[in-house]
Amino acid sequence: MSATTATGPDAIDPPVPSAAAARALVTELVAAGVRDVVLAPGSRSAPLAYALHAAERAGWLRLHVRIDERSAAFVALGIARVRPAAVVTTSGTAVANLHPAVLEAAHSGAPLVVLTADRPHELRGVGANQTTEQVGLFGSAVRWHGELPADDAAPTRGVRSAVVRAVAAARGLRSGHPGPVHLNVAFRDPLAPADDWLPGEAPATHTDVGPAVAPAAPLVLDRGPRTVIVAGDGAGASAVRLAAASGWPVLAEPGSGARHAPGAVTAYRTLLADPDLGPRIERVVQFGRPTLSRPVSLLLARPDVQVFVVGPGPDWVDVAGAAAGVHGAVDVAGEITVDERAWAGRWAVASTAAERALAGEDLAGPGVARAVLAAGGTVVLGSSMAIRDADLAGPVGQRDPVVRVFANRGLAGIDGTISTATGLALATGGPVCALIGDLTFQHDIGGLARGRLEAEVDLQVIVLNDDGGSIFATLEHGAPDHSADFDRLFATPQGLDVAALAAGFGARHVLVATAAELGAVLAEPGSGRSVVEVRLDGATARDRALALTERIRAAVSDSLADVDGAGTPRNLPGEVEVIARSID
Repeated sequence: MSATTATGPDAIDPPVPSAAAARALVTELVAAGVRDVVLAPGSRSAPLAYALHAAERAGWLRLHVRIDERSAAFVALGIARVRPAAVVTTSGTAVANLHPAVLEAAHSGAPLVVLTADRPHELRGVGANQTTEQVGLFGSAVRWHGELPADDAAPTRGVRSAVVRAVAAARGLRSGHPGPVHLNVAFRDPLAPADDWLPGEAPATHTDVGPAVAPAAPLVLDRGPRTVIVAGDGAGASAVRLAAASGWPVLAEPGSGARHAPGAVTAYRTLLADPDLGPRIERVVQFGRPTLSRPVSLLLARPDVQVFVVGPGPDWVDVAGAAAGVHGAVDVAGEITVDERAWAGRWAVASTAAERALAGEDLAGPGVARAVLAAGGTVVLGSSMAIRDADLAGPVGQRDPVVRVFANRGLAGIDGTISTATGLALATGGPVCALIGDLTFQHDIGGLARGRLEAEVDLQVIVLNDDGGSIFATLEHGAPDHSADFDRLFATPQGLDVAALAAGFGARHVLVATAAELGAVLAEPGSGRSVVEVRLDGATARDRALALTERIRAAVSDSLADVDGAGTPRNLPGEVEVIARSID
C-alpha cells in the first residue's frame, strides 16, 4: 500500500526525503504486524516521531512515549512478552541505553525491534555531535541487524525488504529463535516534515514468511525410569502437554507457565534434598531456562541422571554439558505404569506436606509471594529474592483464579522491572502486579513516571523493603566470617523513603503491616499506579529462610514415612490420598 501525503486537496509535491523514508518505514512496520511502538524523543529521530504520531491518529498502531531510553526499551520489552514491539531512539548515547533490554530480549527470546536514528554517512567519523558507530553496536545480542542509509534520490528504496527481514528475524519465523533485531536508519536534514501525512487505511500484510526447516518428529521416550519434568522460565505449553500425557512430577519455576500442570510440585527445590525423592531420580526432561535454583542445577549435572533437553530453536540450555539429547519436542509411549504411579504419588504426597508447612507464612517474603500469586492475574516477579520466594511458596496445580507470571530471567538482572511491568499492562490492557525488592524498586524508579499526555496503566508495585540486598544473606557471603564486610559490600542499605518516591512520580502509596491488610490491597488494588510497601527485617531473612526450609523438610519426611510401596499414604488426611490416587 502506498501512503498518501497532503497539504491541501490538490497537493502533489513529494515530502522531504527524511519524512518519506520515515513514512515508508512505519507503513512497512504495520504491514509486518507491529502494532506497538515506544518512542524516546530526540531530534534525529524526529521524522519517525512525526510519522508514528500520524499513524496512531489513523488507528494503525499505539504510540507510547517515554523520556528515558533505558525505561523505554524495557517498556517495549514488556509489550514484546505478549506481541512484537518496537522502540525508537535518537542517535548517540540514547542507543547505548537500550543495551540492557536488548540483552534481556536476546536471552529470553522476546521479539523486540530496535529502530535507531543516525546521522548520514558523511557526518560519521568526523567529530559530528551525538555521532558514534551505531551499526553493530549490539554485537551478537541481536538476531539480525541492518541499515537504511539516507537517500535523497529514492528514500523509500529497500525499506520493505529491510523491515520484513527484521520483523521475521525478531519473531523467529525462519529460525524458531525469536529475539531482538536492530535497524539503524540514517536521516539527513531537514528533519521536520513540510506537510501533513494522512495515512488512510492500514496496510495489509504482504509477505508470508515460513520456517526454514520443517519441524522434526518428536522423540518418544519409553516408560520405566523414574522421571521428572524440569520446567524452567518460558517452558510453556509443551511442558504442560507432556506432564498431562506422562503423569510425571513437574518441577516448575514461577515463570515457566507450567506450575498449573498436573503433577506440579510445591517447594520442589527443598523436596529434591529428601533421600526418598531427589537421589532416586533417573531421568529428566528439561524445558525452558532452568536457572533459578542450585538444587535443580545440581540435578541436571548429575552423571547418573539422563537429561533430555527440549527446545524448538537452534539454541538450548545445557549448563553442565551433560544432556543425553536435544530435541524439538518430546512425547511418551503408552500409559502410565504402576511403578510410575507410585513414583508420582510420592511426589504428590510430599508436595501436599510442603503446602501444609507453608500455610502459616505471614508477611515474610515467601508469605507475601504466596499471597500475590494466589490472588491471580498478571504478575511480574523481580529477579532477586521475590522470584525465589515465589518459587518456594507459590501455589501449584489447576486453580482459579488463573495467574500469568512473567520475569526477566533471560539474564536475571533487576534492570527495568517496573518498566517491563508497565509494558505488560499496556500490552494486555489489564491490571498488573509487580512483586520486587527495594533495590529493584530503586533501580527502575523512573519506570513509575508517566507523561501527562500518556495513557495511564493499572500497575500495583509491591515492594518488599528489607533495606538492602537480602538475597546475598542466603548465599556464602552471608556466612558469619564475612559479617564485617557484608553490609557495605552486599546488603548496601539505602534507607529509601518509598512513600516519598511514590508520591514524586504520582503513584499512591500504601504501607501494609499485616497479612489481612495485604489481602485487602490485593483484592482491591484500585486503578492507576500504586506502590504497596511491606517492611521486612533483612537481618533475619537468612534465619527465617533456613527455618522455613527445615520445617518443609521435616513435614515432607514425616509424610513420606507413611507412604506405602504403591505411593499411597497410609494414615494421612483424605484429600492427600485423593491427590496420590488421581495421578493417571
